[in-house]
Formats: sequence, C-alpha cells, structure tokens
Amino acid sequence: MHRDDHRSRRAVLEQLQGGLPVCEQPYAEAARQLALSEVQLLALLEAMLDDGTIRRIGLVPNHYALGYSHNIMSVWDIEDGLIEPLGRAVAELPFVSHCYQRPRCRPDWPYNLFAMVHAKSEAEGRTMLERIEQRLGAACRGGCQLNSKRILKKTGLRIHREDR
Repeated sequence: MHRDDHRSRRAVLEQLQGGLPVCEQPYAEAARQLALSEVQLLALLEAMLDDGTIRRIGLVPNHYALGYSHNIMSVWDIEDGLIEPLGRAVAELPFVSHCYQRPRCRPDWPYNLFAMVHAKSEAEGRTMLERIEQRLGAACRGGCQLNSKRILKKTGLRIHREDR
C-alpha cells in the first residue's frame, strides 16, 4: 500500500470513527470535511471493507431511547461439545443481539455461553430468557442473568491521531 493511501485511510478512520454526520447526504459531508470527493471517499471505504481494514458500516442505536429498558446479558453453562451448534441456535433467535462463547473461570464462573437480549419490560425479558433456555434443552446445566443499569460504552475501537 502506498504511503499516501495509508494516510488517506487513516484520516477517513479518524474522521468517521465517531459516526457519519447526521444530515441528508452524510457521505458527501464527510468527504467535504476530508477534502475528498464523495466518489473518492466511497472508493476508500469500499477498499477498506474489501481488505478487512473495516468489517462493516452500520448504525448503533441507543436501545434505551427506543424503549428497550430491560437489557439482559444471559450467561449459560453448556456442555462443551454442544456449545457451537447451540450457540448458533441461540444467535438465530430474533431478539438476541449478541451471542458468543467465553471461557469458564471455575469454580466461581461456570458459564461459557453469553447471549444479550433487549426487552421493553421485565416480563418480556423473562419470556426471552425462557425461550433461550428451551432452545438449549438438556445441554444447559444452569444460567444466570446480568441486568444492565446504564450504558458505559457504546463505541468501537478508537484510534488516536498521530503527531504529523
């Protein structure tokens, strides 16, 4: 990669890491702020998606503002040999936003499957957890729920501006 291309990519990442401008033409405005044409910016973003520099461009909604006030990280103790297919089955549930495997820390933490759900009420959250438990079936040896109290971080990786 040419050095100027690396600088352009870094400038795009620094400019957009906080999000696109909220306006009618966000890519055009971001390009203007970067002293690029919209076509140049879109080409850089496409190249970064293609080579894996960035994984996706998407929205990060504030679920509290949308009425989802019961946010629960559920943790489950699943038989190790079944965690992959069961994890996939849980991740397919429409109300599960995040689902992943984590190592156990025995004896205090036996849980190895984590699934995040967002509900509008405590009752709705309970129903979601019951559906997860049903899907896990006999392979589930126990679970626990960790309820969110507030948002502490809602961003991805932040890169720092280099001294130029």
